[in-house]
Order: sequence, then C-alpha cells, then structure tokens
Amino acid sequence: MHGLGPLEGTIMQVMWSSGEPRSVRSIHSSLAADRKIAYTTVMTVMDNLFTKGLLRRERQGRAYLYTASASREDHTAALLGNVLADGGDRTGVLMRFIEQLDDSELDALRDAVTNPERTRPDGTK
Repeated sequence: MHGLGPLEGTIMQVMWSSGEPRSVRSIHSSLAADRKIAYTTVMTVMDNLFTKGLLRRERQGRAYLYTASASREDHTAALLGNVLADGGDRTGVLMRFIEQLDDSELDALRDAVTNPERTRPDGTK
C-alpha cells in the first residue's frame, strides 16, 4: 500500500468524513466548491481508488455509489506498517517516532500498549 496523491487524498478525506455512500457527482460538487475541477477527473480518480482497493462501489441506477473500504485509522495504520517494514531497523524507527510524540500522545500510546483489549475511539475492539 502506498501513500495517496494530492487529489486521491482529498477525495478520501471527503469519503472518510462523510461516513455514507457518495456518488462521483456528489464528490465533484463538494470539490468544485473550492476549486475548478472536471467531473471526469474526479470520476477517473475515484475509479483508480476503487481499482487500488481503497473504495468499494455499488451500482445504483446508472451511477455508482462509493464507500471507503477501510477507515482512515486502518488505512493510516497500514501505511505505518509499511514504513516500519521498509525502514530498516524497526526498533530505531519506532524510537524516533516516539521521541516526536507529545505527553498526551505518549499517555494514549502507553494506555494502548497496557490495555490492548480496550475499545478504540471508533467504537471497535
């Protein structure tokens, strides 16, 4: 799994924030409020995100409704796992990451490590 391009990232942010199925037209309308962008560009990028497995789609009439295949947190966790796998010394990479955390983030990390069965912020275990 790789990072997202700028437009892919923007579309995925809209999808994750929405929490409901969205059509290309709906996403295009959201994006066009802030920038000039072609409908076909949005359609192509959403099709690419579907092909990459980041979006699911279901036909509704002549259009598709898209949903995110994974939560933002699951996607980010997978990216972090890839970074750790490619980073050489996993412990060294983790230590450098931990050094950048503030006190509240360190407390949350400690809690997650000591209480792995606790409920996640998204309500899942």
